[in-house]
Formats: sequence, C-alpha cells, structure tokens
Amino acid sequence: MPSPSVVWFRDDLRLADNPALRAAVDRGQPVIGLYVLDEESPGIRPLGGAARWWLHGSLASLRDRLAERGGVLILRRGPAEQVVREVVTDAAAGAVFWNRRYGAEEREIDTSLKSSLGEEGLVVQSFAASVLFEPWTVRTGAGTHFSVFSPFWRACLSLPSPRAPLPEPRAVDGPSAAPDSEDLDSWGLLPEHPDWAGGLRERWEPGEPAAQRRLHEFLTEDLAGYGTARDEPAAESTSLLSPRLRWGEVSPYQVWHEAMKAGGDSGRFLSELGWREFAWHTLFHVPDLATENLRREFDAFPWPRLSRSHLEAWQQGRTGVALVDAGMRELWQTGYMHNRVRMVTASFLIKNLLIDWRRGEEWFWDTLVDADAANNPFNWQWVAGSGADAAPYFRIFNPELQARKFDPDGLYIRRWAPEYARDDPPEPMVDLKETRNAALAAYEHVKRAPR
Repeated sequence: MPSPSVVWFRDDLRLADNPALRAAVDRGQPVIGLYVLDEESPGIRPLGGAARWWLHGSLASLRDRLAERGGVLILRRGPAEQVVREVVTDAAAGAVFWNRRYGAEEREIDTSLKSSLGEEGLVVQSFAASVLFEPWTVRTGAGTHFSVFSPFWRACLSLPSPRAPLPEPRAVDGPSAAPDSEDLDSWGLLPEHPDWAGGLRERWEPGEPAAQRRLHEFLTEDLAGYGTARDEPAAESTSLLSPRLRWGEVSPYQVWHEAMKAGGDSGRFLSELGWREFAWHTLFHVPDLATENLRREFDAFPWPRLSRSHLEAWQQGRTGVALVDAGMRELWQTGYMHNRVRMVTASFLIKNLLIDWRRGEEWFWDTLVDADAANNPFNWQWVAGSGADAAPYFRIFNPELQARKFDPDGLYIRRWAPEYARDDPPEPMVDLKETRNAALAAYEHVKRAPR
C-alpha cells in the first residue's frame, strides 16, 4: 500500500528550490501538500490584515500550480501540531517533510512533531530554505552570536557559498484519495466590509510566477542603477522582492545565485539580503524581539503617556510633515513603503512624537505585505536605537532634510500627498527642532542607565 509523503508548506509557498517538496517527490510515494493556518497555538502571532490578503493570493497560486502537476494542496485551520498529526493519520502517511522556521514557538512545535512522529516510525526531515546561513553556523570568535552587522556579514561571506537552487519538479503525483481540505475563501483572509484592498490588488500579484518575473526584471533592468537610486523613493529602483521573500515565493538562494550571475552592483544589493539574514539570526537568539528592547538599557527610556491623537495622525498620514504623510499614505494604499521612507516615518513617530517603537511596529505588522517576525521588529528597534548595530542615540532623521536630499523634485511627495505642492501646505503638528531636543533629553536617561 502507498504511504504518502506530507509536505508541510509554511513561509515557502513555491515549487522551485523547495527542499521539502523535492525530498517528498524523490521518495517516490504520493505527495500531499499541506498548509495550516495556525492562529491558536500559544505564542504564534496572528497575521496582520495586509499579510492575510497576500497569503490568500499566494496560496491560490500554489494550489493551482500543484494541481497542474498532478498534486494537491490541503488547507486546514487550527493548532499546527494537532492539525499535522490529524492529516498524517487521515492520509496514512509514511513521511513528513518541511523547511525550517526560526522563531522560538515555531521551533518548539516542529521539534515536538519531529520527535513524536519519528517515534511512531515515520520519516520526518526538515531543511534549510529561507535563510542562506543557518543561525547556529555563524558565530563570533568567542562562540556567541553577532550584535553588529558588518562583522556578521563578513563572517557569512567567509563561509562556503550558499548551495545552488533546486529545480522545480516537473510532476507532483498526488494520492488517489486526499484528506479533506477546507475552502480557502472560507478562511476570510480577504477584506469585505469594507474592501480596503483595491490599492494592493492594483500594485501586487501574489504567487511564484510573478515573483520570478520580478526577480528577472530587477536584475536585468534596475540592478545597474541600484547603488545610486535605491534611496530615492520616486525612482522605483528597489527590487520589490521583500514580500516575495517573506512568503517564500522566491528563495534567498535563487536571489543570491541569480544576482551573482548578473554581476554589476550585486554586492551592494546582496548586502541587503545579508541584513535580512541578520534580522533572522537575531530573532533566533532573541525570541522576544517584537516586545523587548534588544539593548536592555533602553528599558530606562521615559516614554510619555501615549497620545492617541498623535498616533492616529501618524497612522493616517496627516502629521503636517510632507515626507511622513506621503509614506504613510503609500503604506495604507499599497501595503508597502520605500525603505528610506520607512526609516523616516519610524524616526518621526519615535523621536519627534515620543511614541514607543512597539506601537509603530504593531501598525506596520498590520499594514505591510512584507512584515515578518524578524525584520519588522528588528528594523523598528534599529531606528529606535534599542536594537542591533545601533548608532549613537542621537540618530534622528529630519524628514525635511531627507525630502530635500532624496526627493529633491518632490515627485514622491506629490504622488502620495499632493496638498504639499500647494501654496498653503498643512502645518506640522509638532516643531521638529523642539521635539528633537526633547528626544535627546529623554535619551539622557538611557545613557545613565546601568549596563
């Protein structure tokens, strides 16, 4: 009798360069793809609204592509450990394959499943697929994890080159009778009342084919000017691969090797991939990255009582500061924001409005299509000064200077906040100089905090 292989898809919604899928196909038994929407396991953070929208599209694409090759994707909702065991039992499976995750709660679930299913005689294997260098392989000379990016990335580059991507399987033989699957539409991942996702649909096409097209377009059309134009939000010269990598529609191995073949300014671009690696390595070693200051002396920062009106004005892009408002409106409309503008808007919230970085991280988690458990909090902490590779506490982005430097013709601001091109633009809600001084005064508490 056949003993099917279950491939548990997570943040790896692709067929090409998917080691778990490749192992299942090579095993020579029927293959059952499985995706579990886990919103119940303790410690698992529920997805934000924009991420749920993207997930729906990416799962629909994966389901259809598996079906074209003879395979099947089973959708189940519930605590992952329980659901995986149920599907294994329903399918009388003989093997389970997945690609590794690096959050603490996710690792705990995976470890428990690997142990219990292995004791029952199943083949259970996991693979590296979402990072180029696994977190336990990159260590300082003292045997600890890195806290500064530059030496971290040098250490990564001194290791053997990342493996070559695996080819896409031509056929994925499904079982004669598959376990029951829930209906994707029944999950309610898409907004309805109101439907706020029109701008997301206009900007993005989730799924592996679109991800591969974008990778090719970037390397052939935009990479040459990346080094000089990447900080200009109106230039649209960045890769736009962050949501593709977040959902695993393209793998970092594919990006790495295709960029190396392209040459040109690939080194600068690949260092951004390295920053993504640094975030995931940091989360592996510091699981509470989204809730606790990485540099614990920042616990002494005297956050004032939260101003709800200031927070809401920032969220809605009506602060009276042109670049901040343009960025926040781009975010709400498209689920995305240029990286330079992300730093400016985050700095304004934290250091001009003196609002805890965690409130901003939560908003980005809900509104970004590329928000993941590592990069989102990691980058917010970097701007706050409480995170890894932090510059001195006085790094404060001046949004007016940033606009003059990186949007000198006002193209980005006019697109997203056209009222600032009028003769009577809105007045800033706070004085940038005064609030900068107030932030510096508050940071004195951090300087005096015990180390």
